[in-house]
Amino acid sequence: MATHSPEINREAQIQEFLTRGVQQVLPSQESLVTQLRSGRILKAYMGIDPTAPELHIGHVSQLHKLERLRRMGHDVTLLIGDFTGMIGDPTDKSAARVKLSPEQVAYNAATYKDQASKILNFDDPINPIRLKFNSEWLGEMNFEDVLELASEMTVQRMLERDMFERRIQKGEPVRIHEFLYPLMQGWDSVKLDVDIEVGGNDQIFNMMVGRDLVEKYLGKEKYVVAGKLLTDPSGRKIGKTEGNMVAVLDTPESMYHKVMMWGDQIVPHALELCTTVPMDQIRELEEALQRGDENPVKAKMFLARRIVSELQSPEAAEQAERAYLALSSGGLLGTVAEANFSPGTPLIDILTKGGFAPSRAAAKRLIEQGGVRFNLSTITDPKTVVKSPGMLQVGKRIQNSFLKINIEK
Repeated sequence: MATHSPEINREAQIQEFLTRGVQQVLPSQESLVTQLRSGRILKAYMGIDPTAPELHIGHVSQLHKLERLRRMGHDVTLLIGDFTGMIGDPTDKSAARVKLSPEQVAYNAATYKDQASKILNFDDPINPIRLKFNSEWLGEMNFEDVLELASEMTVQRMLERDMFERRIQKGEPVRIHEFLYPLMQGWDSVKLDVDIEVGGNDQIFNMMVGRDLVEKYLGKEKYVVAGKLLTDPSGRKIGKTEGNMVAVLDTPESMYHKVMMWGDQIVPHALELCTTVPMDQIRELEEALQRGDENPVKAKMFLARRIVSELQSPEAAEQAERAYLALSSGGLLGTVAEANFSPGTPLIDILTKGGFAPSRAAAKRLIEQGGVRFNLSTITDPKTVVKSPGMLQVGKRIQNSFLKINIEK
């Protein structure tokens, strides 16, 4: 059997880190390659603001990058933005985020380590992932410190951000604290003394502010590794705000079902970002799909199995697949009815228009009594709106009514 030298394996790890799911490396990929080949232990981090209790599938690609760096021997930190989370990142938002209380942020962050540990190794005896909270330094800053930090950013540069410009043009407010957010995130890089920050490509502005601050305060280079975002075939991001999120805490059945609701074209993209399937295998599958040699539904089932297997277990994935097949049109239900709705349609309206309830009051009672499930998750809030496609089940037994919901573009 052929074996590879440690040098070849390290080079493969470097290339995997710098190319898989990567949109851009700043200031340049070539200079970061030099650092990674040098043998020097680099400090790297990724930050997550606890704006909700669940990590989601969009975090998975970046968590894999942190774990790859750890396995390469580097010093890696997962940073929980418990201070910045109270304000919320304004990136790509059409309005200011609702401010969260310290209690809400603490509640949201309570299980982040356990969720992230599905990918990250916090317990390795030699080189574990570190866990930090940015309230440790941001919470200790006084007003003089804030003014000093604010002096590092110009209004002109902040207005380069498209979403601020759009909001101003529409006459919508831009709050001063939103201007401060990139500086706070940038200050995290200084306090962690990092060489590399990993994040989604929607975070490039914030991460580059951190690069400037690291250069000024620490006198060294900081590299930004901006990853591709998980998007559906229409280009819409898959995440909390968009309503099509797959949460790390989802049950295996719900996780599998939600993945199967994604468009067929997402399969190679999602395999690259959300799994550890080798890239050569992903490319072969993509080429087979393009030639028409591979069934798109079977390819998506492979994607759903791998996601559930890696975040839960292979046994859970098998069980989830059996449950999905039982609910599919080829399973126990026969042909499933379909209906089209606009994004954001109230669930109560879907139930009444779909003939599942004679009135809005009856639909409300049905929801509150636990008789409605969407993508295998029981819905109990009558104010729920449906933003993404999926399968609606009315009744608690498999023989009850089903409706496949399509969301109009």
